[in-house]
Amino acid sequence: MREAISRTMADRMAWFWMIFEPIAFIGVMVAVRSLVMGGGRHIAGADFIPWLVVGLLGFFLFRENLMRAIGAVDANKGLFAYRQVKPVDPVLVRAFLEGMLKSFIFLLFIAAGSLLKFDLVPAYPLGAILDWLSLWALGLGAGLTVSAAAALVPEIGRIVRILTLPLLILSGVIFPINYIPHEFRQYVLWNPIVHGLESMRLSFFEGYHTLDGIDMTYLWLWALGLMTLGLMLHVRFAGRLKAQ
Repeated sequence: MREAISRTMADRMAWFWMIFEPIAFIGVMVAVRSLVMGGGRHIAGADFIPWLVVGLLGFFLFRENLMRAIGAVDANKGLFAYRQVKPVDPVLVRAFLEGMLKSFIFLLFIAAGSLLKFDLVPAYPLGAILDWLSLWALGLGAGLTVSAAAALVPEIGRIVRILTLPLLILSGVIFPINYIPHEFRQYVLWNPIVHGLESMRLSFFEGYHTLDGIDMTYLWLWALGLMTLGLMLHVRFAGRLKAQ
């Protein structure tokens, strides 16, 4: 409850920015596409705006789990006076809260898309839910790892913040990975976020086409590996994290 109130009520504009950010980003990208590429609503078997919405909200789910985890330990040091509260607890709570908020916002976009005649209802709902949970799990694993590392070495948190913009571009959020030259596509597939976003788009758009090699097992190997590493860091350095 403390985290939820802080996230949604501390700033009078908190809800506005959570909804306005993706809308503004979508508006900018639609304008850029219209000016640079001459418009066009279709992209590899899907309308451009729904395609962008799915990719953008999926990436934001991962990004917010990662970014909110960075300051979770430092922001809750006062709670560590209670022995039952561990440094990993605020990270888990923030990840759960971000998952709930982003899921609610995604449902709002789906409802608004239906009213505006945009095809945002998933063709395979169960697959879309599993892909959404997979991206959340990947963000949780990255957040657990980075939260411990950034609390011990603050420079790591600054580097991660800088890398989020290049990661957005390299994850196929704003342009199809099919546009990437063939010789570089194998390197793009090293990024587990690409697998999650493209799989979710396949679940949303029945006629969507993507690269061969999209594999959710690969994403889950990353997610489980990062969760394990993050929990190990929190257990190993629990004392130092409390005393930082």
